[in-house]
Amino acid sequence: MIVLKNVRPYGEDAVDIRVEDGVITEIGKDLTAGEIFDAQGAVALPGFVDLHTHLREPGREDTETIETGSRAAALGGYTAVFAMANTDPVADNAVVVEHVWRRGREVGLVDVHPVGAVTVGLKGEKLAELGTMARSQANVRLFSDDGLCVADPLIMRRALEYTKALDAVIAQHAEEPRLTVGAQAHEGETAARLGLAGWPAVAEEAIVARDCLLARHVGARLHVCHVSTAGTVDVLAWAKARGTRVSAEVTPHHLLLDDSRLATYDPVNKVNPPLRGHSDAAALRQALADGVVDCVATDHAPHAPQDKDCEWSAARPGMLGLQTALGIVVKTMVEPGLLDWRGVARVMSERPAEIAGLPDHGRPIAVGEPATLALVDPDARWTVDGAALASIAGNTPYEGMELPGAVIATLLRGRFTARDGKVA
Repeated sequence: MIVLKNVRPYGEDAVDIRVEDGVITEIGKDLTAGEIFDAQGAVALPGFVDLHTHLREPGREDTETIETGSRAAALGGYTAVFAMANTDPVADNAVVVEHVWRRGREVGLVDVHPVGAVTVGLKGEKLAELGTMARSQANVRLFSDDGLCVADPLIMRRALEYTKALDAVIAQHAEEPRLTVGAQAHEGETAARLGLAGWPAVAEEAIVARDCLLARHVGARLHVCHVSTAGTVDVLAWAKARGTRVSAEVTPHHLLLDDSRLATYDPVNKVNPPLRGHSDAAALRQALADGVVDCVATDHAPHAPQDKDCEWSAARPGMLGLQTALGIVVKTMVEPGLLDWRGVARVMSERPAEIAGLPDHGRPIAVGEPATLALVDPDARWTVDGAALASIAGNTPYEGMELPGAVIATLLRGRFTARDGKVA
């Protein structure tokens, strides 16, 4: 039994929460008995859910493992993460997704849900074993070739048809590859000045528009990964207004950063899709507040030093995100008044859990509900130190940046997984 004292659910009045056998059994004042954890006025939120995480296992355990990624997730307030399929070997069959699922259970810090590849080997040519992965012990319900676009419209249509029958979701990396050959940065003034080949916004927007039409035609569910442009926001608003079953995510880095960061040619700022213009970031923040973009997903992408500490053109795209996500959301959304704490719960826990079909995550903080929680000190300020993060890699674009809000504890079904800045 645990009593969480002086917690503020969704930032409201302070109460005590009693937890027994992984479930909230009482909420009130002056509760005692069992282990006492004084939260000292921390905000209590449902544990965060990340629909877009790269854990690199199997194949690139030199950059991240399911264990180190789970540690970073727990310290960041996450209780469930979805591990993308671009591993080595690719997670395009039941054997690989079950391996990821089992390793997640063995580590036990967060619920690790493998994402299955849409196509064999991520090659975009032939559908992977969607049904077999869905019926495996891993119970895969999210499929993506993330890092690569399912560019062939016929393949995409067939994938949507199959996942409709499986009650699953296709998560698309929206990038028309013929428009981004050799691309190195957002197509615009900054790229032109720096002499970098441009990645045009329309390459994303055209695929999102196509796939929204396909999803509506088929009646299937589509999820758009890492939305990055104002034009994509317009397409999503149009599609949702017409009843299309589409959801979308935005990364913390696309909420905060823009292509002005590229002036130093530091590859830590290289990401796919690229950092866009200032007006795109502003449009994404407003879209998240309005619900046109449904949720925040980190696209946590650790890389080895040799893959980042090199010339811009050779560097791999991607940034760390699990331990800094909350701070970026507070900085970009809470402090400016675009979201309150209930809004943070919506975009970091409730909606992603709903999109992924996780019945025991994103639940209300109420008696009878799972004690799967993130406790946040809203007044804390902390400085990002890549070397001190739990990930093996250190490729954070926020090095030396002061961020607001800190996770002081994470509970998964009533068990502390992180506490006072350490994995429990």
